[in-house]
Amino acid sequence: MIRLVEVKPGSGYRIWLRYEDGTKGTVELSGLAGRGVFEAWKDRAVFEAVRITEHGAPEWPGGLDLCADALYMRLTGKAPEEVFPTLRAAAVDA
Repeated sequence: MIRLVEVKPGSGYRIWLRYEDGTKGTVELSGLAGRGVFEAWKDRAVFEAVRITEHGAPEWPGGLDLCADALYMRLTGKAPEEVFPTLRAAAVDA
């Protein structure tokens, strides 16, 4: 797992992320905004209150969080097998 070390809210429903391996960039989250639990993001102050949990996930007030690994793959375009090499070995052994 590549650890998320910094997160900042951006314009609209974007967040800027930096990971311990130096990967950094912006992820667009507007597809989630206003839907289900993400209704809370309609309050800009809630969206801007993003922080990193002790487990390395971006989190907003109320315990709303996203998977840091999924965001890393979205940012880099890498497949799960590229990020988690043991998945490839498990698939071969299956």
